[in-house]
Amino acid sequence: MPVTVVRFNLVAPGATPAQLGARYRAALEMAAYADDRGVSTVQTEEHHGADNNWLPSPFAFAGAVFGATRRVAVTVSAIIGPLHDPLRLAEEIAVLDLLSGGRLVTVAGIGYRPQEYELFGVDFARRGRLQDELLETLLAAWTGEPFSYRGRTVRVTPRPCTEPHPLLLVGGSSRAAARRAARLGLPFFPSAHLPELEAYYKELLVEYGTEGWVMMPAAETPLLHVAEDPDRAWAQYGRHFLHEARTYASWQPGGMRSAVKSAAATVEELRAEGVYRILTPEACVALGLESCVLHPLAGGMPVEEGWRSLQLFCERVLPGLDR
Repeated sequence: MPVTVVRFNLVAPGATPAQLGARYRAALEMAAYADDRGVSTVQTEEHHGADNNWLPSPFAFAGAVFGATRRVAVTVSAIIGPLHDPLRLAEEIAVLDLLSGGRLVTVAGIGYRPQEYELFGVDFARRGRLQDELLETLLAAWTGEPFSYRGRTVRVTPRPCTEPHPLLLVGGSSRAAARRAARLGLPFFPSAHLPELEAYYKELLVEYGTEGWVMMPAAETPLLHVAEDPDRAWAQYGRHFLHEARTYASWQPGGMRSAVKSAAATVEELRAEGVYRILTPEACVALGLESCVLHPLAGGMPVEEGWRSLQLFCERVLPGLDR
């Protein structure tokens, strides 16, 4: 059966605090509903200073999801590693690991927006070195043993329950990211379907004498919305997908390789690209995807429409995927 993912970034352009609170609560209710019906993963992410209210605190959201669910994993894909205090992050992930019984998956990237670094007063030019320090600190902290950190000896508690440590992957689309993952013996999560980078990572595992594996997006990883009438849904709700696509496009450097990358300027162009797809339940099953990523609240999508999509996915797509 394919991996099934429900993605939330809580984007809501122009929303009031009350409206945002309602969307956050709706997302938790959707996560609980998806968990009860066998969806495998809730995915969330981190961005800062976005005018459209993009979620900035994925671990706080993950903790709420864990409190509302019993089985579903939460993948934070990705955190912007250099923006986090390493010791504080080690504690937060350890607590979430204990709270969830090991259901947290963290993908650590270095980001691509200098504005986010400026917001926190972090030097964008040092992001590689800061990422190395973060990853090394997390691995040392989770042993529960004293270790050297910035010239002093520290010990971090509590220890997480997952052995040897909570699932931590290195994200990125560069050779530097692959080297970082291989050197530390951590799994690698390329930001797009990049077989040549996977091969490079595996060569480095041999060179460093470490062990690891690759969690790579499939060649085709569209963001899905399920509707009885896709034409109607595109006409009514396509602008929400376009908003997200245009936001991503405005952030991403020209040479960046990403599974979610669009050049569309109109809803019609976006539909033709296929990065975002609105499908009937039957068409969704027929695609035969390795990973089905449902995006029910994309770009400020009305909560009621998000629920319709999620219910169609759980009631009419999931049973077809299980054949």
